[in-house]
Amino acid sequence: MTRKYIDCREFPSDARCTVAISADSESELLDAAAQHAVSVHKHTDSPELRAQLKTLFHDGTPPVDAPRRG
Repeated sequence: MTRKYIDCREFPSDARCTVAISADSESELLDAAAQHAVSVHKHTDSPELRAQLKTLFHDGTPPVDAPRRG
């Protein structure tokens, strides 16, 4: 099983969020990422949001330094 992560620092936002979340399972990461997207970024939890979040997952662990944008 490969650890997976999602990193808010990859995406500009008004919240200037610096959160990166990682987990050992995709389902655990998806639940945590959806909760974060709803509570911090004010998205609505929906199948569409969860499908979009899954496309942003990376294998491994988040880098210590902020990823470069574009």
